[in-house]
Amino acid sequence: MGRSAGSENLCWKDALRAAALFAVDPAGIGGIAVRAMPGPVRERWLTLIREFLGPELPLRAVPLTVSDDRLLGGLDIPATLQAGRPVAIRGILAEADRGVVLLRMAERIALSTAAHIVAALDLGEVVAERDGMTLRQPARFGIVALDESIATDESPPTALLDRLAFHIDLSEIRLRDIVGPVFSHDLSAARELLPCVAASEEVIRAFCATAMAVGISSLRVPMLSLRAARISAALDGRRFVSELDAALAARLVIAPRVGVLSEPAENPAEDRGRSDDGREEKLAEPAGTETAKNEDRQLPESQTIEEVVLAAARAAIPAGVLAQLQAANGRSPTRGSGRAGTLRSSLHRGRPAGVRQGRLGGGARLNLIETLRAAAPWQRLRSSTARPVAPNPRSIAIRPQDFRIARFKQYTLTVTIFVVDASGSTALNRLAEAKGAIELLLADCYVRRDQVALLAFRGTTAELVLPPTRSLARTKRSLAGLPAGGGTLLASGIEPALVLAEAVQRRGESPSIVMLTDGRANIARDGSAGRERAEKDALLAARRLRSSAVPTLLCDVSRRSQPQAQRLAVEMNARYLRLPDAKASMLSEAIRVTAAG
Repeated sequence: MGRSAGSENLCWKDALRAAALFAVDPAGIGGIAVRAMPGPVRERWLTLIREFLGPELPLRAVPLTVSDDRLLGGLDIPATLQAGRPVAIRGILAEADRGVVLLRMAERIALSTAAHIVAALDLGEVVAERDGMTLRQPARFGIVALDESIATDESPPTALLDRLAFHIDLSEIRLRDIVGPVFSHDLSAARELLPCVAASEEVIRAFCATAMAVGISSLRVPMLSLRAARISAALDGRRFVSELDAALAARLVIAPRVGVLSEPAENPAEDRGRSDDGREEKLAEPAGTETAKNEDRQLPESQTIEEVVLAAARAAIPAGVLAQLQAANGRSPTRGSGRAGTLRSSLHRGRPAGVRQGRLGGGARLNLIETLRAAAPWQRLRSSTARPVAPNPRSIAIRPQDFRIARFKQYTLTVTIFVVDASGSTALNRLAEAKGAIELLLADCYVRRDQVALLAFRGTTAELVLPPTRSLARTKRSLAGLPAGGGTLLASGIEPALVLAEAVQRRGESPSIVMLTDGRANIARDGSAGRERAEKDALLAARRLRSSAVPTLLCDVSRRSQPQAQRLAVEMNARYLRLPDAKASMLSEAIRVTAAG
């Protein structure tokens, strides 16, 4: 079941209230993280927040691939070349001083860009030292971060989210739910009154106690809650923070930071803990509604303000989230690392990764803009010392030390090599289940656009059933027709896998090996039967694989854990995973971690 119409309308009212509070003091609030895909609901909200900000508060959009020069400011190359001295230019953050910065697709923002924005938020100014200049420009601004992530492991950088007071979700609000009166209070009057609004020590202690009670350790959260409560009081024309202001701040600032760990509640009236009389809904209504009209209404005297604030926060948190926090023992979920592969530097292709000083040649690409940037500050000195050959006022003196070479980075292709023990002992145990597990793993590799190879060994021979390919259907057909039976020569499976992995490395790709076996060898390298000799050959091959440093995962497919398989995993420095105890998700995660090194 989805959310009810009343719940979605309440979410829209919360979003409007958060936008109004933010518009009063963008820099003090920090910002708003808006989780929503592009659509009419999000555009309507953005239109309203532009109206709230008004013409006196500029709004600057930061492109996803913005350069440091455009973001922070730097050397104005044309002006510098014309003047013969360094001339600085302002960046987007300085241009947004006393205004708002808009971040679209904030979940994809580069970590370096996020670090610059966070530093400017903390300092209230932009500090840049580059090109022989030191720039310090005021930059007090708020942020509207649009989060368009789909997967659960995608989100804007944590350091950025921690500094944004409000986290709102418009993804489940329908267009018909946004009808109704728009917030109509005088924001200019609230901005003038805000410095005069005070809060009692009880309110401050209540915010700190509530944050601790729901498992929030960041000190910024109580501070942002206090700021939001003061702005709420200023909007209503009051000079003191009331219990209703504190409860509203708890709903908008504290509760979303806990609820983000849970799936959306199926029954909002029950899961969000609202009473039948709708008291919490009234707390979240914009000014101009019943809540604002009844300023003198007090909550029960038997409750302390700490209890009121904590109850408001708990009412906005979906059921089960606090239990999840306690079960997690204070550990936050890790963010997925995305595509597996090795990140390598390159001078030829890939994504731009800055520039460096260097020489031309060997296929290196000259970055003309950065070269001119390095040469511009020295033109007056070089023009005075240059030998007068053919004077040209438009000429630029460039020296070899000015050359700037473009750098690139790229993820190399990952090739997962599945090595399957198709001997009689494995077939007797769990070869059928091993094939099913491989199919699930192949599907996961296909999603990541990795290549897969299939190598099977039984008896005294090993066969490359499928060379590296992206064809999922072809791999499944090869796996389904894989014969089984015969003795187990483990060395004949490990050594060909190592040869194939080395060939993959020579092509500049990143190999990883997934070996499915019970670890019980009974055929020696020379073809003779004998378990002791066969195990020695297998361990010797495992040590060779270890020396190659190829990431390896060994899945024990026996019905009971075998010491031979565990010892083999130790010798080849492989991750050990017992198939009977492993779910498909565990196998998939183990392969992803192994491929990532």
